[in-house]
Amino acid sequence: MGQTHEMNFPAPPLTNASSGAADSSGQQRPKRLPDTVMWSAIGTVSALLIGIAYAHSLAYLVQQWIENDNFSYGFFIPVISVALIWWKREAIRAAGIVPSWWGIVVLAIGMGLFVVGELATLYAIMHLSLWFVIVGLALAALGPRATWAVAFPLGYLLTMFPLPQMLQQNLSASLQLLSSSFGVGCLQLIGVTAFREGNVIDLGPIQLQVVEACSGLRYLFPLVSLALLCAYLFQDRMWKRAVLVVSAVPLAILLNGVRIGAIGVLVEWYGQGAAVGFMHFFEGWVVFVVSLAVLYGEMRLLARVGESREMSRPLVERSAPAGEDMPARLPASFAVCLFLLAGMALLSYPLQGRQDIVPSRQSFLDFPMDISGWRGTPMTMERVYVDTLRFDDYLLADFQAPAGGAVNLYVAYYRSQKSGQSAHSPKTCLPGGGWEMTSMTEVPVIEQETGHAFHANRVVIQKGDARQIVLYWFKQRERLVTNEYLVKGWLLWDSLMKRRSDGALIRLVAPLLPGEDDQAADRRLRQFASLVKPAMSAYVPD
Repeated sequence: MGQTHEMNFPAPPLTNASSGAADSSGQQRPKRLPDTVMWSAIGTVSALLIGIAYAHSLAYLVQQWIENDNFSYGFFIPVISVALIWWKREAIRAAGIVPSWWGIVVLAIGMGLFVVGELATLYAIMHLSLWFVIVGLALAALGPRATWAVAFPLGYLLTMFPLPQMLQQNLSASLQLLSSSFGVGCLQLIGVTAFREGNVIDLGPIQLQVVEACSGLRYLFPLVSLALLCAYLFQDRMWKRAVLVVSAVPLAILLNGVRIGAIGVLVEWYGQGAAVGFMHFFEGWVVFVVSLAVLYGEMRLLARVGESREMSRPLVERSAPAGEDMPARLPASFAVCLFLLAGMALLSYPLQGRQDIVPSRQSFLDFPMDISGWRGTPMTMERVYVDTLRFDDYLLADFQAPAGGAVNLYVAYYRSQKSGQSAHSPKTCLPGGGWEMTSMTEVPVIEQETGHAFHANRVVIQKGDARQIVLYWFKQRERLVTNEYLVKGWLLWDSLMKRRSDGALIRLVAPLLPGEDDQAADRRLRQFASLVKPAMSAYVPD
């Protein structure tokens, strides 16, 4: 029978770091007590300067932790990182505290990102800047070897920052489709008749829509963060720790699909009320607790697989070789970092007060409902969608072609696309209505008046037997862009160079008429697009 390996989590240190260390003869060697008062004051000043410099982005970060359930675990990350650093204090001393001028280099990188992030008001860059500043201060105070001893706690801080909005949207859209598929699979496995159309689960008399909140992100992010922490505490072979972290991703997706399937069963038994309110909230917590139990069981199992390496380097050292204490005087490298940090705090005030230039434009209320014989009927969007999309102005109308056939026009205009407010790509929104994208290409559209061509994304979507063709592009200042990532790139450039971040999403949808083929719908759609593009200049300025 194989040897049983238990998971050994290290115990707290038995000796105080400042009590002394034994020399080669075994006698206790007195050592200098660190100047805790001085370094406490320095730490307080550093935290204050960081708080002043990053006040705007830290306020946004806390708001995300409070309002966005996907990142509500963020409050715990700084506390955990500080606790891990404190527990590694013996390892820091053993590594040798040698303040390094490399901290200024890393801090300078953070300062550069700070200026770019403030000018562009892009929180993802500001958050990355904050992390570089913290690492730079650690290098300046401790040196490379001692900083490496706490590399994980410092790196773990990155998990408290929300992903950029566009990455969240794309990831959420993919997870919605996966969760919907798993949910339908679970229902069919137990004999419940269910079909999937995009993100909509059809149970016959009841349809369940897997909205963004049910995509599984609120399981994925905290579970991956927790798996990283568990892998760090799980002092075993590296491949086992990697398996633990990687497995958190499919585990979150699978359990979210099981949860959706369970909701479908409860709806089948008890009606629509089982999918909302307390029951929906309770089901979510049950699944998360189950995921934690599975993660713990996986750790127990991995501890018994193969050979476990010796716990020669526990998380918390019971004793450590003699090393350097924190210097009794302020290191010159750290003093320079504090000086630069103070300058950055002063610089933050004019940078935060920098306002975008918003060009004058006409409201979409004045958009013509007669364009070269195309007659339009304006429509009003439901409030729930307005609150989600967060645009500053919009146009939604159905236009009838002179020769018959309809095209739906939707335009979302944003005065600023920086502070977490930007156009939602149709790639992430279309599946929410039960539509599935069957193809996506980039096609040229010829303007009738000038003969010039511009490019648009062409998407074919289908729900059951119904088919529609979608054209969309992004108007970003004077540019027409089809790639969502280029939208962000030009946004950063124009924010820095032109102090502008306004723009719009323009989307046209043509449903296929009975007996109509794709080519006929394409011609109708491109004809209307060639008329709409020049008409947009007054409403979405160049």
